Amino acid sequence: MTDAAPRLAALAETLLGGPLPVRIRAWDGTEAGPPDGPVLVVRGRRALRRILWKPGELGLARAWVAGDLTVEGDLFELLDRVAGLLWQRDREPAPAPPSSLLGALRPRLPRRVSAAADSAAAAAALLGDPDAREAVRDLVALARPWPAPAPPAEEADRRGGPRHTKGRDRQAISHHYDVGNDFYERVLGPSMVYSCAYWTPGSTLERAQHDKLDLVCRKLALAPGQRLLDVGCGWGSMALHAAREYGARVTGVTLSREQAAYARKRVADEGLADLVEIRIQDYRDVKDGPYDAISSIGMAEHVGADRYRDYARTLHALLRPGGLLLNHQIARPPEADEAAYRVDEFIDAYVFPDGELSPVGTTVGELERAGFEVRDVEALREHYALTLRAWVARLEEHWDEAVALTSAGRARVWQLYMAASALGFERGRLGVNQVLAVRSAARGDSGLPLRLRTWGAQPA
Repeated sequence: MTDAAPRLAALAETLLGGPLPVRIRAWDGTEAGPPDGPVLVVRGRRALRRILWKPGELGLARAWVAGDLTVEGDLFELLDRVAGLLWQRDREPAPAPPSSLLGALRPRLPRRVSAAADSAAAAAALLGDPDAREAVRDLVALARPWPAPAPPAEEADRRGGPRHTKGRDRQAISHHYDVGNDFYERVLGPSMVYSCAYWTPGSTLERAQHDKLDLVCRKLALAPGQRLLDVGCGWGSMALHAAREYGARVTGVTLSREQAAYARKRVADEGLADLVEIRIQDYRDVKDGPYDAISSIGMAEHVGADRYRDYARTLHALLRPGGLLLNHQIARPPEADEAAYRVDEFIDAYVFPDGELSPVGTTVGELERAGFEVRDVEALREHYALTLRAWVARLEEHWDEAVALTSAGRARVWQLYMAASALGFERGRLGVNQVLAVRSAARGDSGLPLRLRTWGAQPA
C-alpha cells in the first residue's frame, strides 16, 4: 500500500481543523501537502506510535529526538508555518491532551490492528472531539501501535520528591550542562556564554556576547577591588570579563562539575587566579558576604516559582547596603489564571528539567518583597532571537562533530529547542529582561546617579 502520506495529510487536517501547512513525505515514498517550502519526513510507523502513546508536544518531541521525524529544508520556516497549531500561537488555555490514546485502554483492546482500529472510537473520545474519531481510528490502523516505543535515551530520568531541593537541582543542572564542554564549544563559540547576547548592527556573535558582559559590568558599576558574586557562573566568561576588564574580585558558583573544571582552567590560563575563584556550590550555601555586586545571568529560570522569594532574600542578604544585583532572566507572558501554568513538556523532559518561567512583573514583585529597590528593567527579547539563530547556525555548521561528541539525539534536542525558542522570542511569546536592583542603605540612599542609562563609560 503506497498511500501513507495522503492518509497522514487527511488525518492531520481533520485533527488540526485546517489545511496542512507543510508537505509530508512518508516512509513509503508518497508525499502530500503544499508543494513549496520545507518537507516533514515521517520515516516510519514508529513516529505515529509515539504520538498515539503520548499525544501532544512530548510525543512529537520524542519522534524528533529519535530521528523518526526529520525535516528537509529550513527548520525555522517549518516551525513558523506550524507555530499556530503546534507551538500554541493562541494564548487561550487549551484542554490538556490525554496521557495516552491507548495506554489506559490497552488491556481492553484486541491485539489485531483492525480490531484496535474499531476500538479507537473510544480512545478518540478522550480528545473531546467527536469529529476526530474516524481520524484516530485510521491513525491506529496506519501506526500498528504495538509495542509502545521506549523514550529516547536523551530524555531526563524520572525525578522524585519535591522540586528544587538541592539534590534534585544538582541532577537537573547536570542533565543540561554536563553533556561535554567540547559540544558546547561547537554551539556557543569561543565566548562560551550561554545567555542572550547584546547586538548592535554588524556585530558578530563573539562581539555581541562581549558587549553583553560589558553591559552587565557597567550596570553593576564595577570598580577595581570590588567583590562580585556571579551566581550560576557557567564556563566562567562573566567572572573573567569582570576581573580582566574591571579589576573586580569575583566568586563564581555553579552546580556543574564540567563547567567548573572548564572555568578554572580558563582562569589559570589567563593568570587571574588571584582575582577569580570558581566553586561548585549552591547559591543557597554561599556564606561569605557581603558582596558589592551580584550578577545572575540565565540562572533564575532554574530556581522555581515556589523558591523564588527565598532566592531573592538570599541574594539580598549577601549584598552590602548600596550593593547592586543584575538579574538577567527569561520571562513568559502572564496567564489569565497563573495556577494553570504548566512547564513545557519538551523542555522539561529534554532541556531544562524542572525549569520554570515567570512573568517579568512577578520577578520584579518578588525582588521588591525581598527588600530590593528595582531601579531599571531592560527588555532584550529581539536580542535573544538573534542569539539563538546564531547558535543554531553554529550547531548546523559543526553538526557531525556535535553528534560525535554527544549523540545524534542530543544534537537534535538542541537544534529543535533553539530554533523553536528563537521563534518564541520573535513572536513575543518569550521575553528576556535585565533587572537592576539595589539593596538600599538604611536611610534610603541608593548610591546611584540620577540618570542610569548611560551606565558609565567603558574601560579604556
